[in-house]
Amino acid sequence: MNNQLLQAVIEGFIDGILIVTEQRDVISANQLARQICHAISPECGSLAQVPQSIWQICQSLIKNRSLYSNPSIMIDDVILTAQGSQVRIRVRWIDLSSVGQPCLMVTLEDRVQTAQKMAIAAQEHYGLTRREAEVWFLRQADCTYKAIAEQLHITVDTVKKHIRNINAKRDAYHWAQE
Repeated sequence: MNNQLLQAVIEGFIDGILIVTEQRDVISANQLARQICHAISPECGSLAQVPQSIWQICQSLIKNRSLYSNPSIMIDDVILTAQGSQVRIRVRWIDLSSVGQPCLMVTLEDRVQTAQKMAIAAQEHYGLTRREAEVWFLRQADCTYKAIAEQLHITVDTVKKHIRNINAKRDAYHWAQE
């Protein structure tokens, strides 16, 4: 696969994608991957090499390669950006004939963006109000009831009420599907 085709393919992913050699060199990266890498390591101006926190996860797969005969083994971890947002990192082997050596495909999932998409889908799917969708988004981002209340300037009891309403709407939807 030529580099232009590879780049076109990885730009189509909804997650950040890095293609990396065993020497830490970045062969290809989509725009979202570049943004996430910059958020993880703001001091890295160019993306010639993978940020250290991601590289440590890659090294785990490289070091344990002989233990796993299955090339589809994937390592999964979560790290924090400099701003404190969670990024899910998944690393697996990928064989690209154009590179001539095994490479690592690193998938970077922005957990905040994922939670936002899930909240939007839930709002439409279950008929949530705008405020319920905001509460659901923050809950999906692993915020505590207290943190949700503080961020939305409401009481913890109001958060609990919204969560009960959300769960009731979700249950009603699932019961209607049966």
